[in-house]
Amino acid sequence: MQSNGEKGPGKTRPRRLLLCLDGVPHEVIEAARQRGLFDSFRAPSRLLSPFPTMTNVALSAMLGATAPLGYESLYFDKSARELRGGVRKYIGWRTPDKIPSSYMDELDYQEPLAFEFLVYVAPEKVWRTDMQRFRARFRAAPQTRDYFAFLKGTDGLLHIRGPKHLAVALESLDKILREIQTTCGSETETVLFSDHGMNLFENRRVHLKTHLHNHGFSVGSSFSERSRANLAIPAFGLCGYAAIYCGDQEAVANVASSLVELEGVDFSIYKDGAEAIAVTGADGAARVERKQTNGATRYRYIASNNDPLQLQPILEALNQAGKLDEEGFASDKDWLENTANHIYPDPLANLYTSLHTQRVKHTADVLVSLRDGYYYGWSPFARLTRLAATHGNALRPSSNAFLMSTHRTLPPFIRADVAQPLLRG
Repeated sequence: MQSNGEKGPGKTRPRRLLLCLDGVPHEVIEAARQRGLFDSFRAPSRLLSPFPTMTNVALSAMLGATAPLGYESLYFDKSARELRGGVRKYIGWRTPDKIPSSYMDELDYQEPLAFEFLVYVAPEKVWRTDMQRFRARFRAAPQTRDYFAFLKGTDGLLHIRGPKHLAVALESLDKILREIQTTCGSETETVLFSDHGMNLFENRRVHLKTHLHNHGFSVGSSFSERSRANLAIPAFGLCGYAAIYCGDQEAVANVASSLVELEGVDFSIYKDGAEAIAVTGADGAARVERKQTNGATRYRYIASNNDPLQLQPILEALNQAGKLDEEGFASDKDWLENTANHIYPDPLANLYTSLHTQRVKHTADVLVSLRDGYYYGWSPFARLTRLAATHGNALRPSSNAFLMSTHRTLPPFIRADVAQPLLRG
């Protein structure tokens, strides 16, 4: 296929349509395929979304892009010691200050900025308009290069209307993709993927601020001299996680411990030294440790009180298979292979990395993973809508995104951090 020493789409590989569907879980795309949709695609891989399972966090990892400032558009700036961003990010034009990560620079199509908020108000109208705009833009694009589109209407549809309404949208998308494949033929590979999954439960609010206030903490928007707040908790989207920032680092462990009793909290994590994190939840407490040996990464899971991540059976199996060293560490590869389909997919590397690497520029002191069926977020937004589904936590429904191709058979599971060559290579 190579011609005149040139490489790229149409030369050394097919031209590629890369299409991201915001918030579509692996289980939903599997169900769609069982109904006969997307039958020209190979089997979908489980694309393991990073915790917290949020769009900007996930796509910056999947595409090797710059880290967003925070987990959502409202974030806590640790240098300024105050909350920044919020609703004004959705007003006006998409200026450089409203672009959360460099992955957006790669997009050939994305919805207008205002649609990012309106999708949660009028999801049916937005997704129909979004898909038709994408179809028209793709048809008008040059046929000699890759095309990258991001459809966000699917996320709002699931949040507000649930899986039955998404099924209708996927039928429409299937028709569009069949038309594209007929027109473009084998010269175009279609790669369909999502950024994160979704729990398909009706969700109710966790009263996080009230609970922390009752335990002696003060929550505010800044740690200024005029403020008495010792915690800041950005509340924006209605999601299954919370990010807590502490004015006093000595309070971090106490904050996590105080959340054990709160209904809806699954567990909290925080840094516990230079090479470890602590996991604290209603089901117990544990420590995840990492070490580097001859360039290889190894993890150890030590449950000090019950088993909050439900890993004891896997730990015993690794031990029986001779995969643990004398200190109880197993290789990152062995942990991944044995936990990719766990209730918390790939939990050791995923949770450790969420705090010890810069998934966002302003990493929280405490990250809280809520149980399915619970959310935390902006109160006015919660009063406007009934939440039929959400994402953000570390559980399997939210963590299992999908990735599939019309041309390639991909591995059964893929970490977000190593997905870039499969998407853009």
